[in-house]
Amino acid sequence: MSSERPERLELDGAGLKIAVACSRFNHEVTGRLAAAAQATLRRQGVDEDKILLVECPGAFELPLVAARLARTGEFDAIIALGAVIRGETDHYELVAKAAAEGIARVALDTGVPVIFGVLAASTKEQAEARAGGVLGNRGEDAALAAIEMARLVAELARRAR
Repeated sequence: MSSERPERLELDGAGLKIAVACSRFNHEVTGRLAAAAQATLRRQGVDEDKILLVECPGAFELPLVAARLARTGEFDAIIALGAVIRGETDHYELVAKAAAEGIARVALDTGVPVIFGVLAASTKEQAEARAGGVLGNRGEDAALAAIEMARLVAELARRAR
């Protein structure tokens, strides 16, 4: 079994409305994630006026922002972007875990796909490598996942009728 990433699907974002919730903490990293996510959404056919960028203080606040966005009923998917970088205390682990659990709960509670695009890195260099560096940009990956999940959830809803 290969550990390589599967090839990307050609995803059509036309007609979708997607929110990007982005943490300002570690903005030099999160700003690059958000820029890549938005560019990818546009490249995949999502109209500029159907992409909403909302910033919040940090990754810990992302679940509440995602919940508010999801409950509007306006969005086909939400992308939650942040960067939690290990420091000298356990704060890193608490924030990363709370963000992950909260974001998952929003998706399960609302039925709206909420894509987890929060980097949890041991160093700033590791985060930068995943925000446009040698390991690509997880913002792009999150945008593609958002389109795929929006289409999948819509298809599952159609089949259930």
